[in-house]
Amino acid sequence: MFNAGLLRLDIHTGRRYDARVSGATSDRLNPAQAAAAQFERLDGSGRFTAPGLLVIAGAGTGKTSTLAHRVAHLVRAGVDPARILLLTFTRRAAVEMTRRAERIAAAAPGERHAGAAPKLRLPWSGTFHSVANRLLREHALRLGLAPQFTVLDRGDATDLMDVVRHELGLADLRRRFPRKDTCVAIHSRCVNSGQPLEDVLARDYPWCAERAAELRELFRAYVARKLAHQALDYDDLLLCWCSALQDPALARAMGARFDQVLVDEYQDVNALQAQIVFALKPDGAGVTAVGDDAQAIYSFRGAAVDNILDFPARCTPAAAVIVLERNYRSCQPILDTANALLAGAGRQYRKALLAVRGGGRRPRLVTLLDEQQQAAYVVQAVLRRREEGTALRRQAVLFRSASHSDRLEVELLRADIPFVKYGGLRFLEAAHVKDLLALLRWADNPHNGLAAFRVLQLLPGMGPAHADRCWRQFAAAGHRFGMLMEFAAPPGAAGAWPEFARLLATLGGPLAPWPGQLTLAADWYGPQLERRYDAPAVRSADLAMLGQVAAQYPSRERFLTELALDPPQASGDLAGDPLRDEDYLVLSTVHSAKGQEWDAVHVLNVSDGNFPSEFATDSDAALDEERRLLYVAMTRARDELHLLEPLRYYVTQQPPGGDGHVYGARSRFLGPAVLATLEQVTWGTAPAAAATPAPAGDTVTDVQARLRALW
Repeated sequence: MFNAGLLRLDIHTGRRYDARVSGATSDRLNPAQAAAAQFERLDGSGRFTAPGLLVIAGAGTGKTSTLAHRVAHLVRAGVDPARILLLTFTRRAAVEMTRRAERIAAAAPGERHAGAAPKLRLPWSGTFHSVANRLLREHALRLGLAPQFTVLDRGDATDLMDVVRHELGLADLRRRFPRKDTCVAIHSRCVNSGQPLEDVLARDYPWCAERAAELRELFRAYVARKLAHQALDYDDLLLCWCSALQDPALARAMGARFDQVLVDEYQDVNALQAQIVFALKPDGAGVTAVGDDAQAIYSFRGAAVDNILDFPARCTPAAAVIVLERNYRSCQPILDTANALLAGAGRQYRKALLAVRGGGRRPRLVTLLDEQQQAAYVVQAVLRRREEGTALRRQAVLFRSASHSDRLEVELLRADIPFVKYGGLRFLEAAHVKDLLALLRWADNPHNGLAAFRVLQLLPGMGPAHADRCWRQFAAAGHRFGMLMEFAAPPGAAGAWPEFARLLATLGGPLAPWPGQLTLAADWYGPQLERRYDAPAVRSADLAMLGQVAAQYPSRERFLTELALDPPQASGDLAGDPLRDEDYLVLSTVHSAKGQEWDAVHVLNVSDGNFPSEFATDSDAALDEERRLLYVAMTRARDELHLLEPLRYYVTQQPPGGDGHVYGARSRFLGPAVLATLEQVTWGTAPAAAATPAPAGDTVTDVQARLRALW
């Protein structure tokens, strides 16, 4: 059945089609949400079927709730939860979706299945990468992979790329070659976009274009090294899954195990992920894609907005499109500005967000002299809202690039305003955490030479040369951990070597139980931690937290893989004690703020060169993404929005007290339609010029006469 109010949208003409439908709607959903949640058709036998469906969920329109209701509806309509594939971009999103769907299904007995709802379990709910990992391990032998392959996290992949880069002699000093992080980024962009190396270099890394041949050689060696270590990185998981689906028999087998495929945040999928979805369900039947093309801002990760724009046409028949426009977050004046901004974009699903909440003040466009006055304005506005009852943590300052908040951070410290800035060290990037995980990864996969090389050097006296000698002997002995007892350790490591060898033999044993392994490893690592790092007590707390996380997983392989694919964000590998305060202001890049909301939002440097970025003005597609980025920033605000535009920006790397500056132009996105929705104010004053005293006496110099006399 369909529900009244279903809207279909032709993205080429912008016309809306009214699809008359029948059926009751849920009391907890508005008509459009209910239409999406209960979208279905009945076949000739009265059985449930569902063609392709695209839900365009505007900012703040209840996307998560709608998708959770859809999962619950599928289950209550008779779809086996084990045959539902829910693909998300974070593990947390998958857990939250499952929790909500379980609560909804239990609270509302279905029409066709009366009685108490069973406990809902979605065994195939997770990120693209985690699902890929499970399926690849199931079919590993058929795909030529080792079932116990290791998943490299970003840090390990970058380190391995650097090792290969040096071995190939590409790190010489005669001519600049891309650093390891850039090489990994280029490799990732090629894999995820499906575009040739030369095209990626020409568009995104033009300064590397002449090194295409060396980069291709580097990437070949990098892949060979990964396979030799029986390891895959993030991108390999998707690439291998997509490659497996090119086998017709495997594609049928994988696709047949799922009746329904639901994809969250579809605007963020890359070419590989879109191929995977349609390889599983070639005609799109049973696929529900939920997303918002207006929030497609991750092209730098390989995502392409065309994937969501082209979704209906890729389905046979064309997918239905339902647009959610009722906004539960922001007040209408903020939405009026966001709607006006988005109206100027190119190809899109046209929508006009309508606020459920009443009232609200118009957003402010604040013109200031420079970034110093911008910082002062933010400090004053933040403190004013705090005195009015808005906690600091309910306020945010957003910016295009992390460096844009530098001057503001100084002023916040002077004003004694605590703040947190998103984008710090990830938990798994802490050196002591990587040490302990490397120990477990080597035990889990004896072929993982990268982990082994790190672990061996934890022992005193085991430098790179001795570690390499040990690894070569270990590999020659068939990667047996029992061989370590036979290794002649150097004098510095001789005392600690027997205990280390026994630990690896225990952890690497085929029958070793998972519970307690991390405790064994941490007990051995304790003395190494105290010897190698400062603040061992703080770092030990991180390892204790890691133990708590490990206890939630049924096996070592699941723990290591899930942690690599979706790591926690906190880190204790920072200097000093953690800041304790009653409250704190949030500073964040716009990319990191997606999905968040605050009562008051300040957006810094809304001027040409920042919004849009000066590096994104060479194509209409890039400009459209920059427009969407500003739209995302605006729609994070609930009650109050401040767009700040300094008139001038000081040139960097000039002497102290230097006044070298350039003037910023008003953002091209702030056209007449957008400006009409804003309250335009000027804040602060230009510094007054010192008055020059008049010369003594009554003599007056006629400069005009002097000028005329010249000619």
